[in-house]
Amino acid sequence: MEKWAEQVGRIRVIGTGVMGRGIVQLAVTAGLEVELADARPEAVGEAIDQVGAMLDKLASKGKITEEAAGSAKGRLIAAEGPLAPAGGVDLVVEAVREDLEIKRALFAELERVCGPDTVFATNTSSLSVTEIGAALTDPGRLLGLHFFNPVPLMRLVEVVPGARTAAWLPPAVTELVRGWGHEPVLARDAPGFLVNHAGRGLGTEALQILAEGIASPAEVDRVARDVLGLKLGPFELLDLTGLDVSHAVLESIWSGFHGEPRLRPSWLTRPRVAAGLFGRKNGEGFYSYVDGQQQVEPEPAAPEAPNTPVWVDDERLGTLLSAAGIQVVHSAYPDTVLVVSPIGSSTVDTAIAAGLPPERVVGVDPLGGYAKRLTLTVHPALDPAAGRTAWGALAATGLPVTVVRDGPAPIAQRLLASIVNTACFIAGQRLATPEDIDTAVRLGLGYPRGPLTWGDEAGAELVLRVLRGLVASTGDQRYRPSAWLTERVALGLPLTLTGTSPADLLR
Repeated sequence: MEKWAEQVGRIRVIGTGVMGRGIVQLAVTAGLEVELADARPEAVGEAIDQVGAMLDKLASKGKITEEAAGSAKGRLIAAEGPLAPAGGVDLVVEAVREDLEIKRALFAELERVCGPDTVFATNTSSLSVTEIGAALTDPGRLLGLHFFNPVPLMRLVEVVPGARTAAWLPPAVTELVRGWGHEPVLARDAPGFLVNHAGRGLGTEALQILAEGIASPAEVDRVARDVLGLKLGPFELLDLTGLDVSHAVLESIWSGFHGEPRLRPSWLTRPRVAAGLFGRKNGEGFYSYVDGQQQVEPEPAAPEAPNTPVWVDDERLGTLLSAAGIQVVHSAYPDTVLVVSPIGSSTVDTAIAAGLPPERVVGVDPLGGYAKRLTLTVHPALDPAAGRTAWGALAATGLPVTVVRDGPAPIAQRLLASIVNTACFIAGQRLATPEDIDTAVRLGLGYPRGPLTWGDEAGAELVLRVLRGLVASTGDQRYRPSAWLTERVALGLPLTLTGTSPADLLR
């Protein structure tokens, strides 16, 4: 319907929880009249008071004027109930409990009390919009409108059409949401929609690394923060979200894609949930918390800088060590400690392929250019004295050094490759556009850049090399590269390329 977004004047929000209140605050601030409804009538007045208090707080901080706050509070309306007559309501947003039957029954009843032109939106984060809409006589009027908590601060909104949603509705609602000052992205009605699906790249691989005994949660998080630039490491994020919530999402998306290997959850989460190791919410998860403060063991002290020479295969690392006063040599003498910089392979495989004696070889991940943290990989055949020499030499640079067990590829490379590859699968399956994938991940997950842009910056060839190396080493199809990725590397095209439907290619 032409100019529908401009004509929306009144909406009804059903549900007085944190999400519902956030949507109400956003809408009244944008100038709409908002009816607030709940199955518990007493909850409505409390919610309106809470929204009013938040508006007053914004005014006291100078975020909005006192006049604007007063005007917004005047647009708050207590509905007599979720199913009160709603002939003048243009949009109903449902934010009730995440239960398919409850939502289906609610919308079926709403069809009786709302006008034929009223649009329905569900704020579901995990249920199928199509299945919710199947209860409607006219499923074309329903779509998903997934906000993120806290709604006023999290600018992202996933717009999710169901299989029967009218074609005019997604662009119209997108325009409406953008007018509220939020950033809409269009996502297919697939398991996890966009953000929860894209987020599996980091968490599932971090759990796999932990299950292999490569590193501890704190060590993985340090690498993720300092090498990849993430605000929170994957285990910090799992603790913040709550493992009880994350475990359910992991299992749901994996089963929703019928056991897709790249989304396979770790066996570690189920027993941890059974043990109540949820994270911040109850004081113990991958970390323990005292008075809400995360408890982390300090990093172990490194040995003193050695007097013995060190051989490296990466000139950048050699320059860094030389500047720290470490003697760097270019010939592998019998007593020399050998430092290799593997890409997409283990330290051991890199040493053997180069004809180097494994007992004197350690690895250092080159990803990130050795800028903020060095990741030292060691293996069972390593001479302990050689390992201590390498550790001391790296620590002499002044950079923190994380010592981890050797694996099929360095930790940061595995995390980045999984993040990028997951996004490439989403793009390749046309679940969202590359632009919307990057926007959703930046705003919804707080990554420093979108995963496809990240892949282009790191080098799509490097990402593909890491994935192929992981498949060759482990035989695990969780690492198989996306066709989107392999095609673009072969053609020298960016991962962020849009407009690749057959019709677009022939224009």
